[in-house]
Amino acid sequence: MSDYYQFVQKLAEENKTTGDNQSESMIHYTQMNAKRMKRWMKTAQIDPVVESKIKGIKEPQKWIILTEAWCGDAAHSFMFFKKMADLNDNITLEWKLRDENLELMDQHLTNGGRSIPKVIVQDKEGNDLFDWGPRPAHIQAAYTKMKNEGMEYGDISIELQKMYNADKGQTTQREFAALLS
Repeated sequence: MSDYYQFVQKLAEENKTTGDNQSESMIHYTQMNAKRMKRWMKTAQIDPVVESKIKGIKEPQKWIILTEAWCGDAAHSFMFFKKMADLNDNITLEWKLRDENLELMDQHLTNGGRSIPKVIVQDKEGNDLFDWGPRPAHIQAAYTKMKNEGMEYGDISIELQKMYNADKGQTTQREFAALLS
């Protein structure tokens, strides 16, 4: 498959999304995500401490990102993982659509659910080292609280968007880098 960013951009231009649900709302999410990814591609900055840690990886790793074009959380994190992976030739970045890879997804559930994005890090033999996702811990906690309080998904989505924009990918990077130890 081609670059994920280009893939999402093309889907948005064609008024499509990934998966079987090609509803107007799912296509709209994909179009919004294409815009978010474009912005993050231009503005995402990798923390210098995180950069140093990633450049220090000496053994080959594969980072697999399970995602879907309609996933807002993926739109806010994918470009950071791409930029981090690009820092070290020992890292291979691969993305897979969740709904086409349920066997892999089901090995990396979050609280029993197929939450994405999920980043799976493997060593050169293909053994899982760890996984991360679907959101930075503070955003996940806020999501869980709002969901438990019965907020509508559209309102939750707006609040999460604000949190991602304020954080600028810093927590995602720091949490992920801490797992690299």
